[in-house]
Amino acid sequence: MSKRAVILAGGKGTRLRPYTVVLPKPLMPIGEFPILEVIIRQLVKSGFTHITLAVNHQAEIIKAFFQDGERWGIRIDYSLETSPLGTMGPLRLIKDLPENFLVMNGDILTDLNFSDFYDSHVQSKHVFTISSMRRHHLIDYGVLDTNSSGVLTSFREKPSVDYEVSMGVYMLSAEALQLIPINAPFGFDGLMLKLLELNREVNVRAFSGYWLDIGRPDDYAKAIDEFENTRARFLND
Repeated sequence: MSKRAVILAGGKGTRLRPYTVVLPKPLMPIGEFPILEVIIRQLVKSGFTHITLAVNHQAEIIKAFFQDGERWGIRIDYSLETSPLGTMGPLRLIKDLPENFLVMNGDILTDLNFSDFYDSHVQSKHVFTISSMRRHHLIDYGVLDTNSSGVLTSFREKPSVDYEVSMGVYMLSAEALQLIPINAPFGFDGLMLKLLELNREVNVRAFSGYWLDIGRPDDYAKAIDEFENTRARFLND
C-alpha cells in the first residue's frame, strides 16, 4: 500500500528565537541532520512513498534543501500557504490527498513506528486518530482550594498532575477534510471540537516510547544530547 504523509513545516518558530532568525525551525540541526530530515528518513524507512511539505515561513530555504526528495528515495512536493492557516487549514490546499494519510508537525523527535500507526488507523476505520503521550507534571507551589467565600477548604503541597497530550502526529480519513474550511485559519483544536459536536469517534492511540517537541530552547538542547547518545533509536542507517 502506498503511504502518503503531510508534514507541517510552515511555522515561524518564535519560541526558538534567536536560533530561528536565520533558519526555519524544521531545518534546526539535530546532530548532523535537520530535524525535518530525521523525520523524512524515518518515514522512508516506514514505507511512505510521497510526502507533501506544507510551507510558509522561509519556504524557499526548505524547498532548496529538500527539492524533490530524490536524495532520500521518496517523492517530495510542496503546498505553499500565502497566509498562516493553522495546523489543519493547510490540508484544504492539497488537492490529491488519498483516503487515509498521515499529518504531523515538522519539529518532533520520536521513535514512534509510523507504519504501525498508519495501519492501525486504516484498520480501525476511524475518521481521525491521534498519537498521544502521558505526561506527569509536578506543581512547584502549595495549592490552595477555597470556597466561594474565599475560605480555605483544603491544601496540597506541591501536588502532581497526570494528563494525556497530543504528540502532533495524526492519521486522517478523507471525510475529515470536509470539516475544514477553505482558505481560513483552522487548528487542531477547532477540528476536535467539530468532531465532538458531531459525535464522531476520534481514536486516541497511546504511545509509551520517546517523544520530544523541539519548539523551546531547553527541549531543543535536550533533543540534541539525546539524539547524539541514542541515535540508533531514531535512525537505523
